[in-house]
Amino acid sequence: MTEDDARDGHDEDAVGPLYLSGEQVRELLDTDAAIASQRAAFTALGDGTAELPGKIMHPSRFDDSVVFAYLARLSADTGAVAKIGSVNPGNAAAGLPTIHAVINALDPVTGQLAAVMDGTAVTTLRTAAAGAVAFDALATADSTELGLLGSGTQALAHARAVARVRELRSVRMWSPHPGRRAHAAQRLAAELGVAVKAVDTAEEAVVGLPMVAACTLSHTPVVRGEWLAAGCTVVSVGSFEPTRSEVDAEVVRRAAAVVVDDPTTAAEHAGPVVDALRDGRLAREDLIPLGGVLTGRHTARTRPDDIVFYNSVGLGIQDAAAAWAVIDAARARRVRG
Repeated sequence: MTEDDARDGHDEDAVGPLYLSGEQVRELLDTDAAIASQRAAFTALGDGTAELPGKIMHPSRFDDSVVFAYLARLSADTGAVAKIGSVNPGNAAAGLPTIHAVINALDPVTGQLAAVMDGTAVTTLRTAAAGAVAFDALATADSTELGLLGSGTQALAHARAVARVRELRSVRMWSPHPGRRAHAAQRLAAELGVAVKAVDTAEEAVVGLPMVAACTLSHTPVVRGEWLAAGCTVVSVGSFEPTRSEVDAEVVRRAAAVVVDDPTTAAEHAGPVVDALRDGRLAREDLIPLGGVLTGRHTARTRPDDIVFYNSVGLGIQDAAAAWAVIDAARARRVRG
């Protein structure tokens, strides 16, 4: 959509903003479209053309929840997008998503409200899609096996997304609750048509595999560096605040490259990165932005046997790209929310 298109479309959109439920978001943004939106997000970030104010992550004094607020703008022809939500780790035991959020998107020309949509669906889709973009950019081309830490909404979404960028042959899955991981493994196997094995320990889910995705809310490591095979690519999406570290210090030490969604944000929020910077095991200049890898400005993997670690804390630009992909799809289909 161009700015002229946006101007020309005002009369059509004069009836008011779109209001889109989670179900509508999932219908409008399939996995491939979500992956394309995240490539666009990180490419814009790598090119320096996106607008990305600092994010807010505020741990509650009342419980273990974390409230967050993101603001970003992808381009001149897509308006600002704001997301506010909460991470509630206890939801997992009740079978509920641990993240709930709402997204507001503004018109790029007038600033009027263009859409309000379910931010939980957007967050799930864009986080997993960005993980797939990272695996595609960082993992070796012959990586076909995935180790999955977690069995909840985000873990399942990651497996689906990775299957779109690599020819998955098998998945090993671990999470602390045997019943939930067994059920999740059966569900994934049926969806993806590949062998999915629920294993009894985190180590079993990691050892010998070329790709590992950590999708937990653990404050303590579930991935240990001593378990990693040569050439392994580790993606962590649960280490999104300084007190959460899904991987141990040995993962960072063994990594030939530490890639992050944004160095400035990671230095403040990514638990393993914050710890390594504090202890002098990493310097700020060691942090490689994913957008820089996508645009060719930076290199991560230089040899097939390099271990590469990607720590994502989540960025507003991801929501901005995904939200406008949803809006464009809704307008193309003349959806009225």
